[in-house]
Amino acid sequence: MRPLDTDFVFKIAFEVPPPSEIGSLSSGSRRVAQIVGGVVEGPALNGRVISGSDWLLLRNDGVLEIDARLTIETSEGGIVTMRYVGFRHGPKDVLDRLGRGEDVDPDTYYFRTVPSFESADPELDWLNRTVLVATGTRSATGPTYYVYAVR
Repeated sequence: MRPLDTDFVFKIAFEVPPPSEIGSLSSGSRRVAQIVGGVVEGPALNGRVISGSDWLLLRNDGVLEIDARLTIETSEGGIVTMRYVGFRHGPKDVLDRLGRGEDVDPDTYYFRTVPSFESADPELDWLNRTVLVATGTRSATGPTYYVYAVR
């Protein structure tokens, strides 16, 4: 079997204020974070985040489920929507430090998402038909993702 090969596409860093706490549900604790801005930088895509939100579920087993949708305006003026789902988990002490807004070595926790895109811009059509994966890091101001296209 052939292993997967990837190409780095872009880095996206979000500005995220503290989330709204929805509360405890049978499956865990729900909160919603507004994505108020951000920057997209990379060899294949550059621009800014216009807006979005991230629906987070901290499951009873300690895994954070991520479900986000946002809109990006490229530096050329194209518009693209981005949706990503994924997971963040790790040792309790590491996650506690993340929760306090401390900088934590991303190699000490698991943070992966699968982004998908929609755009009517012909220059961005490749995003509509490419499988992408992302690794994440978390800082006090918000998450940063490193997005890769699977060849």
